Amino acid sequence: MVDRWIKRVLPRGLYGRAALILIVPIVTIQLVVSVVFIQRHFADVTQQMTRALVLELAYLTRIVDAAPDLAQARTEAGAVARPLGLGLTLPAEAPQDESRRFYDLSGETVTETLRRGLPGFTGIDLATDTSRVWVGIETGKGPMEVSFNRGRVSASNPHQLLVLMVFTSALMTLIAFLFLRNQLRPIRRLARAADAFGKGRPIPYRPSGATEVRAAGRAFLDMRARIERQIEQRTLMLSGVSHDLRTPLTRLKLELSMAEDTPETRAMLRDINDMGRMIDTFLDFSRADALDDPEEVDPAALLDRVAQRAGAAEGTVELGALPRGQRASLRPMAVERALQNLIDNGLRHGTRVALSLYLRPGALVFTVEDDGPGIPEDQRELAMQPFQRLDESRNQNRGSGAGLGLAIAADIARGHGGALHLGTSARLGGLRADLVLAR
Repeated sequence: MVDRWIKRVLPRGLYGRAALILIVPIVTIQLVVSVVFIQRHFADVTQQMTRALVLELAYLTRIVDAAPDLAQARTEAGAVARPLGLGLTLPAEAPQDESRRFYDLSGETVTETLRRGLPGFTGIDLATDTSRVWVGIETGKGPMEVSFNRGRVSASNPHQLLVLMVFTSALMTLIAFLFLRNQLRPIRRLARAADAFGKGRPIPYRPSGATEVRAAGRAFLDMRARIERQIEQRTLMLSGVSHDLRTPLTRLKLELSMAEDTPETRAMLRDINDMGRMIDTFLDFSRADALDDPEEVDPAALLDRVAQRAGAAEGTVELGALPRGQRASLRPMAVERALQNLIDNGLRHGTRVALSLYLRPGALVFTVEDDGPGIPEDQRELAMQPFQRLDESRNQNRGSGAGLGLAIAADIARGHGGALHLGTSARLGGLRADLVLAR
């Protein structure tokens, strides 16, 4: 419970976490210095200054007690108090308790020192005027009130140190933030390059920044180059194999067309045509990442074109309400091929297909639903792998399939920074395929 709350409160980004690591020690140091230095050092200074004043107040008390009458006491004590900068009232309504503001921490030290040093101490007023102090003392001639400047018993400007600490800390924090931003900029550039490559939109990238970031950048460039070479080699290999297979298939097809028309020759022609379609499917799979370049398109218009070609006019393909007027950077030919594969897959195993489009923050979702038998949940991941044949409720290779329809759609989705999700259609009862593409 506490761990989840801490994770929700803490920043998720590297910049925020690094800033937190930077700020927390600074604030902690300031608090420790404030408590240890100000409370201890200034408390000692206040105590020493108050003790010196206690001697003066005790001397005034002895003068008042030694005078023969009140008038003489007032005259003698006043003559001593004026040079010392003390205000004297005798007799007076002297303070009878402690009065100070809640944030006046040094006032507590002043009060305790006066209480211990003056036997006749009755009270102190530190709240009426923060620049003056009124002390009540019980004498033989009645209550006596003595006032003096607050600077006589406590440091007058202890907050200057705090102001200097805060200003210096703020300046150093700003400099550290600027330095931190410069250090994080290469990481952000690397993240943008990796994200763009994952969406099939490679952008120029040059490693920069600290040594570790440069090493990560070079490793990313090497990885990107290896993946691009692997894709290119796969495309060349499948294209070469397919091209080499077309020549003997064409010769066989020509020879069979010139042979006598028998059930055997017709069956052989069907097999040859099936092999040709399988070769075309292999080429589609190998060229899924190289069909076209990304461009700004209207996803709703794209889905309209696919639906019309797939048979929306015949009623086999249903098209729901679409959010129009939106733009997204997609490879239109690749996305159309992925949707066409999903529609063909649905019509091969059902009679109706429903198409829809949803917009999410940062993503487009093309949904293809059918009324076929569907795919069991434990076989959905297997169904999206190349050359897989399902032998139970649904076989996407029935007839002339090569087991690549869903694999091509999933590959195109990954090339757009998305994924293909399979589920059960609540609308038609068959398979639901969500082609999720990053916007």
